[in-house]
Amino acid sequence: MQKLLLLYQTEGVSVLRQDLSSLDLDVEAVRLADAEGAMTDPSVDVIILEAVSNLEETKHLLESQMRPSRSPVLLVMRHEQVTGLDATWPADDFIVLPVAQDELLLRVRRAIWRRTGVDSANVLRKDDLMLDLANYKVFVAEQPVSLTFKEFELLRFLMTNRGKVFTREALLNRVWGYEYFGGARTVDVHIRRLRAKIETGTTIYIETVRNVGYRFPVE
Repeated sequence: MQKLLLLYQTEGVSVLRQDLSSLDLDVEAVRLADAEGAMTDPSVDVIILEAVSNLEETKHLLESQMRPSRSPVLLVMRHEQVTGLDATWPADDFIVLPVAQDELLLRVRRAIWRRTGVDSANVLRKDDLMLDLANYKVFVAEQPVSLTFKEFELLRFLMTNRGKVFTREALLNRVWGYEYFGGARTVDVHIRRLRAKIETGTTIYIETVRNVGYRFPVE
């Protein structure tokens, strides 16, 4: 399930919060004043930010605090604020209140797709690599590849968090679970097996970040 972070300042977005809670998303609503740590949470797939009355202050917030996050940002605005926008704004998309629930879902899904690569058929793609999330199938150059359940889950997690670096410990927690007592070496073994199965020639799908961990490249 994708995770959505709603950063709000006023209770005027209460209807939006209700609409989001009815979608198939893990929604966390945090008051902006308390959101410093939540902004850079690597598990967040998309951020919705309520614009403050001072648009320059909102722009500064986007540029200084939220750009380090790779999560796409949707800016929620009132109709009278739209005239203050131009092409220099660092948000990925804009939502003007009030917004219909179907349009809201469409914009959220489009933002998530831009970052994760999950298309409408619930398929992840990167060059010749394809993951069918619904049927737990993997293909390289249209040829099926046999992965174990944990190999699939590890690859799925990395692909849906493209560009983000995860330590071995973080991958153990997110893929194997907090109750797993195996060492970090488990991650290295699974990464090595994955690479042997999905990488051919000079194609690299899983990058090693020296002294840190692993990531799936954005490009």
